[in-house]
Amino acid sequence: MTKIYVAGHTGLVGSTIVRELLKGGTPEQDIVVRTHAELDLTRQEQVEQFFRETAIGQVYFAAAQVGGVVANDRYPADFIYRNLMMQTNTIEAARQAGVTRFLMIGSTCIYPRETAQPIAESALMTGPLEATNEAYAVAKIAGLQMIASYRRQLGLDYRAVLPCNVYGPGDRYNPENGHVVAGMIQRFHTAKINGLPAVAVWGTGRPRREFLYSEDMAQGCITAMTADPEQWNRIVTERQAYVNLSTGTDITVKELAETVASVIGYQGQIGWDTARPDGTLLKCTDNTKMLALGWQPRTSLRQGLQQTYQAYLEIL
Repeated sequence: MTKIYVAGHTGLVGSTIVRELLKGGTPEQDIVVRTHAELDLTRQEQVEQFFRETAIGQVYFAAAQVGGVVANDRYPADFIYRNLMMQTNTIEAARQAGVTRFLMIGSTCIYPRETAQPIAESALMTGPLEATNEAYAVAKIAGLQMIASYRRQLGLDYRAVLPCNVYGPGDRYNPENGHVVAGMIQRFHTAKINGLPAVAVWGTGRPRREFLYSEDMAQGCITAMTADPEQWNRIVTERQAYVNLSTGTDITVKELAETVASVIGYQGQIGWDTARPDGTLLKCTDNTKMLALGWQPRTSLRQGLQQTYQAYLEIL
């Protein structure tokens, strides 16, 4: 019996991975989770004790300090410290405890601000980062380097995936610090029920982004974790032990806002708060390597938004 630790199980990514593991037939007793109150991943002693006592065989590392463009820009110290500490402590404690397979879940926002589209995995660290999320990106790049270094020096089967913008049920619906889709759903729903004539969306609406439904993301993570080592090693290199997990298709933030408004049934005007940052303008990634593992996204954007909005209504 392999015990599977899902770090960050209360967040959007981690909670969806747990649900997909259960749907795929993994027994509930084989999945190990801990709340922050039970295990603070920034505390090395706690993390090492946890791994010594629980006989974990595999780790899905979805724990992270995350947020939208404004949160990243406003709290860089929080983002770099917490992400560096959580991933460093967990990877090393897993090594000490003999964990056989580890999947780190990063983000495509770690790529250079300006690079050829679609972005291949080899583009990492080939140019300057987007300033608004530089602290988070540096932390996650360090995690990828740690994964690659443990593979090269120690021969460990540690892997990583880089999802694009993930959305779905269970996200944080915070208009200030949340992700873009969740923030829009909260903002447009509030405008609808209050009869507001207009909604101001941050930025210019020009940036293009990929949006991956959370269930598709989780299935991709499971595919990456369970892929045969020979199959995985064919799509990564010694120094790049990670693959993009994305749709391969992007839309503008303006198109996203119009689709969210349509799904919610908001018929007012959509304006643009150009005092807010846009972030990177182009960020479409090459998902060829994940497709080679037999995974592909199955949920259309409109279908995913409808399911996400329905889940939002159920928690109000």
